[in-house]
Amino acid sequence: MGELLSYSGLSTKIRAMQSRLLTDQQYREMAELKSVPLAVAYLKQKPAYQNTWAALSEDDLHRGKIEQLLVNSIYDDYTKIYRFSNMKQRKFLDLYFGRYEISIMKECLNKIFDHRDVDLDLSMFKPFFDKHSKLDITKLTASASIEEFVANLKGTAYYQPLQSLARLESPTLFDYEMALDLYYFSAIWKNKDKLLKKKDLEEITRAYGNKFDLLNIQWIYRSKQYYHMDSADIYALLIPVNYKLRKKEISALVEAENMGVFESLLAQTYYGKRYEKLGPHTLEETYSYIMKYVLSRDSKQDPYSVSTIYCYLYHKEHEIDRLTTVLECIRYGTSPEDTMGYIFKS
Repeated sequence: MGELLSYSGLSTKIRAMQSRLLTDQQYREMAELKSVPLAVAYLKQKPAYQNTWAALSEDDLHRGKIEQLLVNSIYDDYTKIYRFSNMKQRKFLDLYFGRYEISIMKECLNKIFDHRDVDLDLSMFKPFFDKHSKLDITKLTASASIEEFVANLKGTAYYQPLQSLARLESPTLFDYEMALDLYYFSAIWKNKDKLLKKKDLEEITRAYGNKFDLLNIQWIYRSKQYYHMDSADIYALLIPVNYKLRKKEISALVEAENMGVFESLLAQTYYGKRYEKLGPHTLEETYSYIMKYVLSRDSKQDPYSVSTIYCYLYHKEHEIDRLTTVLECIRYGTSPEDTMGYIFKS
């Protein structure tokens, strides 16, 4: 039995939460609805959303409000899991928590670069956030410039990665978001060995190892196919982690002279040999499939392991992405068939 889930109470709690995740049939039923108000009314009837959506009126059905409520449901579930966890389990959750800090910082960065308002309603999550984070959300959301935003990060682990971008002539929103992602991914890979042991360490290494390899493949492909970036610039975007994808394979993919060569090289990697459908045009779909497969398999084989926590949070976050897609499709009158096509590809 894994150390991080030594108490069966948490496993029981997570199983109960998993039972509330939406099914493919429920996504289909939503896709067939004719308006966003009808979709919101539908979600209000589901156990996972009854409490947080109960007070939502038709006057609050603008996109920002709905998306914030969806995100808040992730925070709510994370808090519930944290509350049921012991000290060792919370060490992993504290590391995972950086994902939510970065999400909030990206919202603030979008406000600065796009000159738009950011309405972060963290009222449900704020007491927990204030206790576990060094970020001053009030200062960050009020930042009027990137210089002020970075200065408001002093005293946190995120200050140095963003401050280092000052050496660039005109750093973009993409540069700042990538700096945050690379810092977070590197921190996970570095600290997992300190926080986890035996089976838990093996499972998390496998989950994040696959994740980082596949993200690197996606970023190499996009950088070459859509942005025609120089090799040196591509290397700067990559997560400094090697799992099944060897350094020489990464170099070969980055240096590939054309996309035909890239595809041939990809087919020779561990992932290309193991997953027949993997190709330049199926990278995102295959990424989702592999992550679901790895996490679900480990969680089923060892329900009292840290992978059970990670598996649930992954599926919950994936559900919010899918719901956002469904609501956008309803808003723009997309057919149910096309909507479900988007859902199954994600």
